[in-house]
Amino acid sequence: MKKFLFLSYGYQKPTPKIMKAWGRWFASIADKIVAQEGLGTGRAITPAGTKKLSRDMGAATGYIIFKAKNLKEAESIAKGCPVIASNVVQEIMPVGHC
Repeated sequence: MKKFLFLSYGYQKPTPKIMKAWGRWFASIADKIVAQEGLGTGRAITPAGTKKLSRDMGAATGYIIFKAKNLKEAESIAKGCPVIASNVVQEIMPVGHC
């Protein structure tokens, strides 16, 4: 099995209906999850300096590392997630393999 990074974007306080749907989705993929956390405030660091990240519809709000056979299966798993704004799925590659 390969590992994939699932990033959620779009800060908006979830409704009770979305929270319930997330609970069902998380339960359905519990055996595939390696790690998961929500993301709070942060800063963007560039050669030009740093700036505070805003908590808006473009903000990264959480991540899950999960296992799947391939990108097609990972995408299928991600499509089941209740979406506030958007989600991104990318394969995690071993260091030096990119």
